[in-house]
Formats: sequence, structure tokens, C-alpha cells
Amino acid sequence: MPSFHAAPSPEPTDPPNPGVVLTPEFWQAVLDWLRAAGMNLLGVAGIIVVALAVSWLLRSVIRRVVGRVVSGAKNKANVDDTQALERSPLAAVRLVQRTRTLGTILQNILSVIIVVVALVLIVGVVAPDVLASLTLLTAAVGAGLGFGAQNIVKDVLNGIFIVAEDQIGIGDVVDLGLATGVVEYVSVRVSHVRDVNGTLWYVRNGEILRIGNMSQGWSRVIIDLAVPANADIPEVEAAMLAAAKSLTDEPKWRSRIIEQPEVWGLESVSGDALVIRLVMKTRANAKDDVARELRMRLKNAIDELGLTLPQLNSITLSGLEGAQRVRGANPPRTRPNPVTVEHRPVWKPRKRSKTNDQGREAREQKTPPATKAKPDTGEEDQ
Repeated sequence: MPSFHAAPSPEPTDPPNPGVVLTPEFWQAVLDWLRAAGMNLLGVAGIIVVALAVSWLLRSVIRRVVGRVVSGAKNKANVDDTQALERSPLAAVRLVQRTRTLGTILQNILSVIIVVVALVLIVGVVAPDVLASLTLLTAAVGAGLGFGAQNIVKDVLNGIFIVAEDQIGIGDVVDLGLATGVVEYVSVRVSHVRDVNGTLWYVRNGEILRIGNMSQGWSRVIIDLAVPANADIPEVEAAMLAAAKSLTDEPKWRSRIIEQPEVWGLESVSGDALVIRLVMKTRANAKDDVARELRMRLKNAIDELGLTLPQLNSITLSGLEGAQRVRGANPPRTRPNPVTVEHRPVWKPRKRSKTNDQGREAREQKTPPATKAKPDTGEEDQ
């Protein structure tokens, strides 16, 4: 039979002696810990203060540079607000847009860099042993985010190059392949394009492989006019050239046309029509207006010759055709912007004040009426 024995009862322990725990070594350890914690706290506070000061200084420099560029563009354009500058036909507005966008990008990049560096320094001060593990963890997380968000990185990098190289700007008529129309907004990740039908397209900058910009530099109006096969070609060409030159002689259109019109001659011959081509080099933002006015004048010139156009084709707007006429693409006009010839004096009637009229009446009352001179008859008074 197994035997059962009672377990020995534990011996009672003495309660801790407060005098033994609160020894001078204990208080010295507490003081050392507080001193180390205070130094760490001061180091963290110093890192935060330096990071904030550097961030404020760099942001101030960027804002000052952007402000000077924008102010210089406004002073050259003689306007007070940026919205009026956008309505003016100046290339300075593109510089303003590009400078502001790049300034915002630089501010965001500097903020991220300063925050990351400050966090690494703080971790190195508080827990130096954890810094190596944190570095490996951060590298792994960064690699994962870079692999998962590579499309976003691609969009941002491509957008930075598009803005920095001034490939497109607000108000430009562009063909991005995916969408065609007027650019309404450009950022580092996405661009907004409104087509001729009014549809607003959001195009990621990373998906843009080619850009066709119709608003930079100059454009060319090309008109192919079909006349009957029995028409006198030299006479028709002379009439077309005269009608086009009459357009360049008017002050309203002179500032929109860069070069004199040219007749390139007979473009094609068919059984019942001859196609004659006329071209005119214009400013990029005035191509559609000049083309419409030129077509009307060419039609009138052909009518004066007594010729009948062989046919009239109906054209459906698509692509870049007429995209500059999209409503709502441009900001509202803030001040009148008439098209006039530079350095041409404009006659204005002089205002007549009441004081000048009263003084003129007083002078007329004081001056006696002029006596009519007697004709010389040659007879002497007797």
C-alpha cells in the first residue's frame, strides 16, 4: 500500500526591510536613470526644434522664390491678380503655374525628408539598440510600398517632368492619346482635360506616352478650296490671295496673324473639281477664329467671280477640331482684353467741362463782331 506523507509547511519569510531597499545605491540608480532620461528628453526636444527651424527656413526660401517669380510676371503683364494674367496672351502665366507647382512639390518633399530624419535621430537617442532593427523593418516596408504603389510613383515622377519641362499648361489644346481637348488642371499625379463634347477626362500622368500641344508657338490655317474644273486657276488664286491679304490689313486680325498668306497652288484634280490650297501662319490661340473668318471671305471672293462650289460637305467635330471653343475651359475674364495693334495711337474725344464753355461764352461777348471790309472800287472820296 502506498504511504501518504503530509507536505512540510513553508517556513514564514520575514517582510522586506525598508531600510535595506531604500539604500544609497538605490537612490543613486534612480538619479542616474532620471539624469539619462532628462538628457534623452533634451536631445529629442533639440532634434524637434532643429527640424522645425530647418523646415520653416526652407519653406520660407521656397515661398520667397515663388513669390518673386509670380510678382515679376504680374509686373511685366501690368496686372494685379493671377486670374487676369491667365487671360492675357503671355507666356509668363506658364512660368507662374510651373513655379507654383514645383514649389509645392519641393515643400512636400522637404517636409517628408525632415520628418524621416528627425524620427531616425530620435530613435537613435531614445533606444540605440532598436535602431538597427528599425532600419531593417523600414527597408522592408519601403520595398513593399514601392512594389505595391509603383503606379503612383510612376505618375508622380512623370508629372514632375511634365510640369518642369512645360510640356502642357492650363488652357492648352492638347492630344494626350487617351483624351483630346483643353487642359483645365495639371498636377503631379493627374491632368484634367475637357473635350469638345464637354466631357472632363482625368488622365494619369504615368499613362501619357505622347503629347501633342496645339497652343505653343504658332499654328497654321490650311484651307483646301474646291472650284469647278473649268475655272481659271490663276484668276482664282489671285482672288483667294487678295481676300486673305485683306484680312491681314485689318487691325483686328493683324495681331493674330504672324506671316503673310501663301497660295500653295493646285492640290488635287478630280473629274468635276479642282482643289487649291491656301495657308496662313497664325498665333496658336487664334487659329480657329482666323480660319472661320478666312473661309467666309474666300466664299465671298468665289461668289464675286461667279463660280459655284461643286459640293458642300458636312463635317462632324472630333479630335482637336474646335476644341478651343469648349465653354468653361478658361477662367472668367477679369478685365477687358481687346485685340489691338501694339504702339498704335487711339483717338479719344476731349471732354468738355462747364468752366471752359462759360469762359468761351464770356470771351465771345467781350469781342466785337468783325466788320466786313469794303471792296476796293478805285474811286476816291470827294
